[in-house]
Amino acid sequence: MEVIEIRTPRWRRVLLFGLGWVFFALGVLGVFLPVLPTTPFMLLALWCFARSSRRFHHWLYTHRLFGPPLQRWQRHGVIPLSAKIIAVGAMSTSMVYVVGFTAAPWFASAAMGLVCLIGAVYILSRPHRIARPDAP
Repeated sequence: MEVIEIRTPRWRRVLLFGLGWVFFALGVLGVFLPVLPTTPFMLLALWCFARSSRRFHHWLYTHRLFGPPLQRWQRHGVIPLSAKIIAVGAMSTSMVYVVGFTAAPWFASAAMGLVCLIGAVYILSRPHRIARPDAP
């Protein structure tokens, strides 16, 4: 793992450190609440800690529960298949709810649909497992 050099002003490090803990807490809640995702919040926490605290960046990156998915993402850009299914399913369900059961204006629904489509395309374009090094 590379050494992180922190050259951020103190006030920004303090802000990022606090945000890192907020994102970490949201990620932990995501373990128990099915509608709250864990990995995106842990990625944000890792990013904040990388810019504010070597110690906590290393702690989260090597954490026995949260570390392996973060390492797979950082090293290989992998999003597990189950996470892809949940993410795209949640976006689809949200779109059905907004379009079918709310009085949202058409342009708001269209904007939401566009954002969901962009997110789904990105998520589905990422690999869901680590490629074999001996594969051609």
